[in-house]
Amino acid sequence: MPPRPQSPSLTTQRLEALSDGVIAIAATLLVLEIGRLELHGNEDLFDAIVNRWPSYLAYVVSFTVIGLIWLAHHSMFERISSVDRPLLFLNLALLLGIGFIPWPTSVLADFIRDGGINASVATALYSLVMTLIGVVFVGMWAHLVNHPEHTIESVTEVQLRRSLRLSYVSPIVYGATIGLAFVSPYICLAAYAMLAAYFARGPSARALLATQEATAEADDATEAS
Repeated sequence: MPPRPQSPSLTTQRLEALSDGVIAIAATLLVLEIGRLELHGNEDLFDAIVNRWPSYLAYVVSFTVIGLIWLAHHSMFERISSVDRPLLFLNLALLLGIGFIPWPTSVLADFIRDGGINASVATALYSLVMTLIGVVFVGMWAHLVNHPEHTIESVTEVQLRRSLRLSYVSPIVYGATIGLAFVSPYICLAAYAMLAAYFARGPSARALLATQEATAEADDATEAS
């Protein structure tokens, strides 16, 4: 009988499968907020559809956010070869936040057009949830910086530290929108859109490409000398 390994192999497959499942369910649950259409008084169907615009807006915002979280998570785990217990718990914390997104989405849809303090509180709640999710991402990158043995061989310390620095953008900007919500919820929505545009560019992937280009240039300079 061959000897048993000293420690179990903690690959990323099960973690990624669980993460993809939770993310998919959270994205699917968003549509439930739109709900059934009911006509009130002399309201016709067209008016009922149009009057649901806050739900459509909240759905688009949150679906975009969840999609970008999935892309960021996928990009991160392309670089990870194994996981340890702290990283598993950090990922569970991330899934906890993602699974919670449908509720602040519902609150935002219900109160954004009311104006006043209710709209501000609803938007601030949404910003708070996004901030906490961003903090967890920072924690995951920080853990990888401290434990680079869990990443693939081609990943360098420079790449990891750059990814960590870029990950601060999300909690800092979303954290700032918590206060901004009490100035104007709609400016907050504009900030969400700008953040989405920023993350859609794939800052982590661009950072990796920039590092590879810099390395290639350095190698060329060395050969030339």
